[in-house]
Amino acid sequence: MKALALDYGRARTGVAVSDPTGTVVRPLGVVDRAGSERGLDRIAEIVGEEKPDVVVVGLPLTLRGVEGSQAEETRRFASLLTERISVPVDLFDERFTTRLAEQQPGAAPPDARAAAHLLATYLAWSRSEQ
Repeated sequence: MKALALDYGRARTGVAVSDPTGTVVRPLGVVDRAGSERGLDRIAEIVGEEKPDVVVVGLPLTLRGVEGSQAEETRRFASLLTERISVPVDLFDERFTTRLAEQQPGAAPPDARAAAHLLATYLAWSRSEQ
């Protein structure tokens, strides 16, 4: 299963994609203001180029696993995205992805590395659910 992940943020959203088998994950880059018309158009363009089977949007939960205002905003973004693309959109717990991305240096922007961590975690979880 090929998947694309979005680590949503109001200013910058990290993007990562897997290979068609869902084994290898790589950061793609960043979309500025992803919740805007232009940002949503850019994400829809990326989805068209990459042709994933699913788009995973990181859901920011508190350390206690509770949804706060950022999670509400992310849900609104995911809803807008669902209206723009024909690929299923799945929300998935993104706790610690940013921290992990900051701890591992790389050429990709931290937001894109966070999306890659999110995607790797999602794919491992989905394999364990089968």
